[in-house]
Amino acid sequence: MTELPISPPLARALAERDYTELTPVQSGVLGPQALDRDLLVSAQTGSGKTVAYGLGLANTLLGDEERIAPAGDPMALIIAPTRELALQVQRELAWLYAQTGARVVACVGGMDPRRERRMLDEGAHIVVGTPGRLRDHIERNALNPYSLKAVVLDEADEMLDLGFRDDLEFILNTTPENRRTLLFSATLPSGIVTLAKRFQTNAFRIEASRGERGGHIDIEYRAIRVVPNEVEHAVVNVLRQVESPSAIVFCNTRNAVRHLQSILVERGFSAVFLSGELGQHERNMALQALRDGRARICVATDVAARGIDLPNLGLVIHAELPNDAEILQHRSGRTGRAGRKGISVLIVPPARNRRAETLLANAGIRAQWSGPPTADEIRKLDGERLLQDPLITDEPSEEDRQMAETLLAHKSAEDIAAAFARVLRGRLPEPEEVTMPSMGREARGPRDRDRDRDRDGGRGDERPARSLAGMAWFRLDAGRDNNADPKWILPMLCRRGKVTRQDIGAIRIFDDVTEFEVAEALAEEFAVNVRRANAEDIYIEPMTEAPGQRGPAGPARKFAGKPSGKSFGKGEGRPFKDAKPFKDARPAREGKPFKAEAKPFGADDDRPPRKRPPQRPTGKAERGGFKHRKGR
Repeated sequence: MTELPISPPLARALAERDYTELTPVQSGVLGPQALDRDLLVSAQTGSGKTVAYGLGLANTLLGDEERIAPAGDPMALIIAPTRELALQVQRELAWLYAQTGARVVACVGGMDPRRERRMLDEGAHIVVGTPGRLRDHIERNALNPYSLKAVVLDEADEMLDLGFRDDLEFILNTTPENRRTLLFSATLPSGIVTLAKRFQTNAFRIEASRGERGGHIDIEYRAIRVVPNEVEHAVVNVLRQVESPSAIVFCNTRNAVRHLQSILVERGFSAVFLSGELGQHERNMALQALRDGRARICVATDVAARGIDLPNLGLVIHAELPNDAEILQHRSGRTGRAGRKGISVLIVPPARNRRAETLLANAGIRAQWSGPPTADEIRKLDGERLLQDPLITDEPSEEDRQMAETLLAHKSAEDIAAAFARVLRGRLPEPEEVTMPSMGREARGPRDRDRDRDRDGGRGDERPARSLAGMAWFRLDAGRDNNADPKWILPMLCRRGKVTRQDIGAIRIFDDVTEFEVAEALAEEFAVNVRRANAEDIYIEPMTEAPGQRGPAGPARKFAGKPSGKSFGKGEGRPFKDAKPFKDARPAREGKPFKAEAKPFGADDDRPPRKRPPQRPTGKAERGGFKHRKGR
């Protein structure tokens, strides 16, 4: 690190923080080719980019001096997508530039703008803020951008995704043309490339991500298969299995965040939640509880968790799968930072197997697949951890020894040890009993599942036909001729098979039959449940052959155990009338087909003719063939 051109006061600040080796992105911005140039840097979350551009700006702001000039108009502007990230950047640059006398001011939404204007009036060397608040200060002449020597766009791809393009262009257009522009982004989509071409000059490109494929090298990825309705139990057991000072659990919606956080609190965890509905004060309180140890777990949505840097965050749980691979990496990047190891766990119910595999493949990540941690495994871990508890390993005081002698005089050592173990167990949330899913083909990979499918397809047994996505095919003896519709088929399947909507896959409706998928882990149980209900008007059976790809006029399929002559349409709450009998149960017509007697349109012998209702006043009057509004 000493060979690189680091300003002496910044080098001393790094030494105080025990920085012994720079990350690739930090080394890249200090290279001779990057000196005093515009930079276009591709760096993933957790790669140390905040310190990187802090080091890269030192020569522009300080030159050869160790102390910076008195504060006036800002010399550098850092733009970040979220309040949390901007405040984190402000804290990082404050300690990095502490020995230079630099004044770092944050301007973010949700804070008092009058207080920020007073701080700007007092002078600042570096201003860190969110796009909307910075633009507001510029428009109100509280922030003077005309003396800026450098502008940094941190996580530029996120800012474009959040819709800040107009604000960014406004801010950059007000800054001097001879400024340095440092653009940092985890990915380089077309919008970032366009922005760089417009506002950068001869930018030096730095590829400092941790590899295009393979994900974060300091993060261990795990994918845990769970049966339906046990996602929350799996989250509880993972939190109990992995001992991490702090953890974050991701959900996709605000309601899911509130629900899961309340469940964890009921189980005995110290948990807070972050979502867009919280005000800035509430968000600050939640984050402070995580930083000072009063809370261990944060349940959050993707947007609310952007920019969060929690100390000693060793575990990320995806209670609900993200929408794409980029979000998966952004979520997981909350852990494994600054050289520390982390664990990212995906909770995968059967209906999400294919989606999980696609996410991992697109991100270039190889995850370890397994079932959820069981209660017995966690209790065994508790016994092992008990021996490492500080209450046992720390040297007892004289007062502790006197108390121990008093206890031994009245109780046996076994009774005292049992009481001690009971006290320690009482501090821990109780693990959940979980159902181990069938050891499916997901853990063995797609090629193995293809071989299994081919092998099963050649058998003549009664097992359901499998599909590539860990699903099994079933057939229902109703189709378009019986007004079959997914609106009532799906609830009926869930009710009879005792499964959830997420466990049902594709539904294909033909003329006389309907074929549908059920999660393979539940296929046997589903077949047993529907077999008990087959005495009713609908017959369901597993398909032993591969599903057909026939069109609407395809051939009829025969059912192995279909009762003959059954009518269809009773007792399921379906919105149709006069359901037709099945084709194979219809009697043949004799003679000429029935021909209805011709009647005038609208005639009905059983009901009197309908009277036209009186016309409601419209507030308009007709004059001379033209319509005019009254009162005009």
